[in-house]
Amino acid sequence: MTQIYFPEGIKLYEKENLNAVSSLEQLRLAQKRGMILEGLAVACTAEHDLVVELPCGRAVIPRTECARGIAEGTTRDIAILSRVGRPVSFVVTDAQSQPIRLSRRLAQEQTVAWAFDTLEPGDIIAARVTHLEPFGVFVDIGCGVPSFIGIEHLSVSRIFHPSERFTVGQSIYAAVLCMDRARSRISLTHRELLGTWEQNAALFHPCETVPGVVRSVEEYGIFVELTPNLSGLAERKPDMKNGDRVSVYIKSILPSRMKIKLNIIDLLRDQPPFQPPLHYYITEGRLQEWVYSPASCVNKHIATVFC
Repeated sequence: MTQIYFPEGIKLYEKENLNAVSSLEQLRLAQKRGMILEGLAVACTAEHDLVVELPCGRAVIPRTECARGIAEGTTRDIAILSRVGRPVSFVVTDAQSQPIRLSRRLAQEQTVAWAFDTLEPGDIIAARVTHLEPFGVFVDIGCGVPSFIGIEHLSVSRIFHPSERFTVGQSIYAAVLCMDRARSRISLTHRELLGTWEQNAALFHPCETVPGVVRSVEEYGIFVELTPNLSGLAERKPDMKNGDRVSVYIKSILPSRMKIKLNIIDLLRDQPPFQPPLHYYITEGRLQEWVYSPASCVNKHIATVFC
């Protein structure tokens, strides 16, 4: 599977895009070819039309052409207003008139048609974070078409809010979890791309002292995240809370029990907020099944089957 529709902003400064919007002649040629282009939305009119500034002149995306679902009322107008100051994808519908007429909706319709004709569960695609909610992350999978990753699918290491893992505008990879053709929705998952327990545990060794982030304070101990798909358990210490940065001593790594035992050495509240960087072990292809747990671990099994 080759991804041919990308999140908005990726093509904005690419040579092909810049050339296509450089003159009216080039823009008319792009219209004939049905090219999907990008420009910067500089304003939204009182009628909720988007104004796009192009090198060859000012263009307009009429309200009902700004996004899928606007005409039907299934998409709210905030989806238009929130594009001001940001890149937008479009196809040219009329390069003869002034202002030039564009359609973002048609670009999105092409993206959705391609997705449901081409993608299958397990396919890995590029996406861009557009919105964070307590229950998950909304992402752009191409031309502003939204998709969703539930918080439980962000990482194996538990987090309490997606802001602990992502920022708006961040480019990420995700895998298709399921496709609902009737509702024209695609759900994604992310944790499978961040490596298995063994892959992440291989980055650490007993007797090392390393930084971590407190993710959960329980009666029986404190879970400390060492990397986004790996946490260890330390004994309780007073005055610890979720999100605290700490340094931890690695006492042992036990694949057969899928456990890492830690000692908290120091609290690092004097340090700036820290977000462990994402390291992707997989960025392309199609997953059939993903098993997080080590083969030697018999008391716990974490896996995803894509079908």
